[in-house]
Amino acid sequence: MDSLKIKLLEETHKNLDQQIIKIVNSGGFDDHKVSILKKKKLQLKDEISRLRRLDWEEKHERIYLDDER
Repeated sequence: MDSLKIKLLEETHKNLDQQIIKIVNSGGFDDHKVSILKKKKLQLKDEISRLRRLDWEEKHERIYLDDER
Protein backbone atom coordinates (compact mmCIF):
# COMPACT_ATOMS: atom_id res chain seq x y z
CA MET A 1 0.00 0.00 0.00
CA ASP A 2 1.25 3.43 -0.85
CA SER A 3 1.55 5.42 2.38
CA LEU A 4 2.38 8.50 0.31
CA LYS A 5 -1.15 8.48 -1.11
CA ILE A 6 -2.57 8.33 2.40
CA LYS A 7 -0.37 11.24 3.47
CA LEU A 8 -1.48 13.31 0.47
CA LEU A 9 -5.12 12.61 1.22
CA GLU A 10 -4.58 13.55 4.87
CA GLU A 11 -2.98 16.83 3.80
CA THR A 12 -5.88 17.57 1.45
CA HIS A 13 -8.31 16.78 4.28
CA LYS A 14 -6.45 19.18 6.56
CA ASN A 15 -6.48 21.91 3.90
CA LEU A 16 -10.22 21.51 3.39
CA ASP A 17 -10.74 21.84 7.13
CA GLN A 18 -8.72 25.06 7.16
CA GLN A 19 -10.71 26.41 4.19
CA ILE A 20 -13.99 25.66 5.96
CA ILE A 21 -12.84 27.39 9.14
CA LYS A 22 -11.66 30.42 7.16
CA ILE A 23 -14.95 30.69 5.26
CA VAL A 24 -17.09 30.29 8.39
CA ASN A 25 -15.01 32.83 10.35
CA SER A 26 -15.30 35.36 7.53
CA GLY A 27 -18.89 36.04 8.44
CA GLY A 28 -21.34 36.11 5.55
CA PHE A 29 -20.49 32.73 4.11
CA ASP A 30 -22.30 30.62 1.57
CA ASP A 31 -23.94 27.66 3.32
CA HIS A 32 -24.01 25.70 0.08
CA LYS A 33 -20.27 26.13 -0.51
CA VAL A 34 -19.47 25.10 3.07
CA SER A 35 -21.76 22.08 2.69
CA ILE A 36 -19.94 20.99 -0.48
CA LEU A 37 -16.54 21.36 1.20
CA LYS A 38 -17.69 19.38 4.24
CA LYS A 39 -18.98 16.62 1.97
CA LYS A 40 -15.61 16.46 0.16
CA LYS A 41 -13.86 16.39 3.53
CA LEU A 42 -16.03 13.47 4.67
CA GLN A 43 -15.37 11.59 1.42
CA LEU A 44 -11.63 12.06 1.95
CA LYS A 45 -11.92 10.81 5.52
CA ASP A 46 -13.75 7.71 4.31
CA GLU A 47 -11.11 7.07 1.62
CA ILE A 48 -8.28 7.52 4.14
CA SER A 49 -9.96 5.04 6.49
CA ARG A 50 -10.46 2.56 3.66
CA LEU A 51 -6.82 2.78 2.57
CA ARG A 52 -5.57 2.45 6.15
CA ARG A 53 -7.73 -0.65 6.61
CA LEU A 54 -6.38 -2.18 3.39
CA ASP A 55 -2.86 -1.32 4.45
CA TRP A 56 -3.40 -2.97 7.83
CA GLU A 57 -4.89 -6.06 6.21
CA GLU A 58 -1.91 -6.37 3.89
CA LYS A 59 0.47 -6.23 6.83
CA HIS A 60 -1.38 -8.72 9.02
CA GLU A 61 -2.05 -12.30 8.18
CA ARG A 62 -5.63 -13.44 8.60
CA ILE A 63 -5.92 -16.30 11.07
CA TYR A 64 -8.85 -18.64 10.48
CA LEU A 65 -10.19 -20.74 13.27
CA ASP A 66 -11.64 -24.10 12.31
CA ASP A 67 -15.21 -22.97 12.91
CA GLU A 68 -14.81 -19.83 10.74
CA ARG A 69 -14.19 -21.71 7.48
